[in-house]
Amino acid sequence: MKHWLAPLVVALFIAATAAQEAPSLQTLRTDAAKLQPLMQKKTRPAAGDWLAEHPEDGQTFDQYLASRPNRPTAERTTLYIQPIGDFTKAQEPLVKDTAEILRIHFGVPVKVLDALPDAAIPDRARRTHPKWGMKQFLSAYILESVLLPRRPKDAVAVLGLTATDLFPQPSWNFVFGEASLEERVGVWSLARYGDAEKDYATVLRRTLQVATHETGHMFGIEHCTLHECGMNGSNNLAESDHAPMPFCSVCDLKLWWACRLDPAARYTSLADFAKAHGLAKEEAEWRRRAEVLKK
Repeated sequence: MKHWLAPLVVALFIAATAAQEAPSLQTLRTDAAKLQPLMQKKTRPAAGDWLAEHPEDGQTFDQYLASRPNRPTAERTTLYIQPIGDFTKAQEPLVKDTAEILRIHFGVPVKVLDALPDAAIPDRARRTHPKWGMKQFLSAYILESVLLPRRPKDAVAVLGLTATDLFPQPSWNFVFGEASLEERVGVWSLARYGDAEKDYATVLRRTLQVATHETGHMFGIEHCTLHECGMNGSNNLAESDHAPMPFCSVCDLKLWWACRLDPAARYTSLADFAKAHGLAKEEAEWRRRAEVLKK
């Protein structure tokens, strides 16, 4: 009983403190309105881009509230990262850096689980791409048969991370990542991000962008069609690289509310992280937003 009560008391204290200190919804709306002039309207999609092939209406903040999205609670406190398969020595630090930005971005504790071996994915859930000849894992299998059964009870979400390429169904060539809004599980791959040994900064940015994007889905955020935003859909690496890592003010408002975040403090912490990891463009943007909110 002693060992059971202590974590419960801590969890209740944390939940009560967060609820007490969380900004009001009106304050969050006001902060988002202050940032609105900084946002860039979503550009018209080119042929082959996500919105050209997958028309979407987007999601307003009020629609997000009405959807009753997944969010941290006294029972769902932690975001988990599940490494899957083999990583090169140069790729291994990406797991740690990803855990750190997710902790800041979503304001929840992040834990990295013990890695699962390549053999955890059976032959029926993998293929060799018929044209490219590269090994691929079926992302749907990872979501439903690997991550969901292993999802810890206190998980607000579980993210699978693999260096092996992914495909969502036989008719698709590949997918950068995939997530289930309902089941709170997602997976993304490093396979198409470049050579971490030769250009770690580029691979890191791409990794963090997809990680925050897929985690955003698990917090109930749909693709953004209003602004240039980290929640924009992407069909290819060029389109993904064009999209910013920071979320727009509308998508950030969803996270501020869902995770009970202090917007200005969060932006400052994100900017500090970006500075420490050589992400100059992201640092400048997050710093600019923090300064606007502090005025």
